[in-house]
Amino acid sequence: MNILITGAAGFLGSHLCDKLTALGHQVIGMDNFITGNPENLAHLAGNPNFSFIHHDVSNFIFVPGKVDFILHFASPASPNPASPLGYPNLPIQTMKAGALGTHNTLGVAIAQSARFLLASTSEIYGDPLEHPQKETYWGHVDPIGSRSVYDEAKRFAEALTMAYHRFHGVNTRIIRIFNTYGPRMRLDDGRVVPNFIQQALRGEPLTIYGDGLQTRSFCFVSDLIEGITRLMMSEEHMPVNIGNPAETSILEFAQTINRLTGNKAGIVIKADKRLGDDPQRRQPDITRARQILGWEPTISLEEGLSLTIPYFKQKMGMA
Repeated sequence: MNILITGAAGFLGSHLCDKLTALGHQVIGMDNFITGNPENLAHLAGNPNFSFIHHDVSNFIFVPGKVDFILHFASPASPNPASPLGYPNLPIQTMKAGALGTHNTLGVAIAQSARFLLASTSEIYGDPLEHPQKETYWGHVDPIGSRSVYDEAKRFAEALTMAYHRFHGVNTRIIRIFNTYGPRMRLDDGRVVPNFIQQALRGEPLTIYGDGLQTRSFCFVSDLIEGITRLMMSEEHMPVNIGNPAETSILEFAQTINRLTGNKAGIVIKADKRLGDDPQRRQPDITRARQILGWEPTISLEEGLSLTIPYFKQKMGMA
């Protein structure tokens, strides 16, 4: 197939480019590099299965030639206001990528009679009152809170995708992605995995904001990419959670990072500085992914971190 991937230079987008070119598809990557990193695609230069368009999806999209499938992954994704790449510092760009970007990519899908996959997020559940979160849960979201620019952009993108499916008959899919980690995460991303690993490698105490009892479920990137690929090839139109249901507290996660890196500096807990709207619990119910896609994660947290830490060492000049 000829496949358009928006956000191709991002963490997930670049891994998708690798996977789909390796399967023999012709991949067209698209990115404006606001948060995407050109280095993530450098190894694909000269690959006959890959081409690239430097473009902002918030503007009208023209792709020469035939497009069979569109994967819309363009968006800032970090909730950390301390990071210049966090969506609290890119609020308008984030909402435009979710709203105008989804509208424009769906327009390409109509024009090309292409299939379409929207990268949505567990953030549409907000600070959930249901645990674990099923796809049928409508969420507990503050529409004007610090995370709202991302949460509401993705909720709108899901609604728009389903409107195009129901009204125009576009062959759509929606994936709700839970916390994912692995090589190619940006060092200045601001999320917990790069923050903790870098602090640990520098021999610093790991900083936890809040009491550390808030939970996350971490999925290694190769597992996630396999789930996306299976959803692509399915005929499922309703949202599907893809993530690792193994729940861990942030405190336990920090202890694991320190143990794997040999960091003796310990942990600093700043209980009075919980990030605004930071969800207390986050765990996917992946029953539908198991039933519809025959998918579940295979890589444990320790195995995945052991594959991720060397990447950060190399990027920090410590390898």
